[in-house]
Amino acid sequence: MTAKSSQSPTDASRRLRVMLLGYGDAALVTQEVARLRPAIEKYADIVLSDLGEYKDLSSTDADLAIVLGGDGAILRAAKQMCYRQLPVLCGNLGKLGFLADLTPDELIDVLPTVFAGEFRTVEHLMFECTVSRDGKQLQRQLGLNETAVLGGRPFAILDVHLYVDSELVTTYSCDGLIISTPVGSTAHSLSAGGPILRKDLQAFVISPISPHTLTNRPVVDSADRVYELIVPRPHAGTAVVVDGRVLCSLEPGDRIRVQRAAPQFKLVEVAGRGYYRTLREKLGWGGTILGARG
Repeated sequence: MTAKSSQSPTDASRRLRVMLLGYGDAALVTQEVARLRPAIEKYADIVLSDLGEYKDLSSTDADLAIVLGGDGAILRAAKQMCYRQLPVLCGNLGKLGFLADLTPDELIDVLPTVFAGEFRTVEHLMFECTVSRDGKQLQRQLGLNETAVLGGRPFAILDVHLYVDSELVTTYSCDGLIISTPVGSTAHSLSAGGPILRKDLQAFVISPISPHTLTNRPVVDSADRVYELIVPRPHAGTAVVVDGRVLCSLEPGDRIRVQRAAPQFKLVEVAGRGYYRTLREKLGWGGTILGARG
């Protein structure tokens, strides 16, 4: 789905209900929450505050989530909200902050605008990862960035069969394989040589990690397809990892399925914070070679 405008998460005749979430450097998060709370409470009611307890937020009655931390804090919040995703406004306290691209001071500045409904909510693809063993579902996890099969110890080459809509595509000989969303394309997939996908595209990118052949390259395909991975001979340490967290270890013949999820991650985007500006500033994406001009 493309980006769409929103006037307000709820009826403008009442105060908004806000969840205040933080994760990362505990002292810094606590300090910034104390500073931001009075500014937020001018415009909204804080109905829940979670600074690291990892509460289940799927049933919390709120209109908006304000997340303080790095991109990891956003992944954590998306997992906590599970199948009831609320619009998320982010303040960056981490190092990169590709998703959380506002500083705390900038966040304070945009609060009146956001609570007046002058913002866009950009919806991003999420996925479900399920692991089945002997025909029975073993694990299921909602994710935002990527599913990765990582070889683990003893760090030898791993064979991974890729199926798309039940059709065998290829067998990768590699250190691992990543199936990423557009949001995740600037994370682990990018480090493995994958392409950058615009965040609102409805597609997955499959990126092998250190493939042992020159013909294996990243592939981009529709989000409407079903992707399955099978590792016929996993190592002792081979595991499925979703958004940086180990989902489970693998046994021979386990089937990992990745497909579009019903909910979408909803990121609040304020004026002047476009996608390409974020690429330039956060990833150092420039077109001039340093020192090329006198």
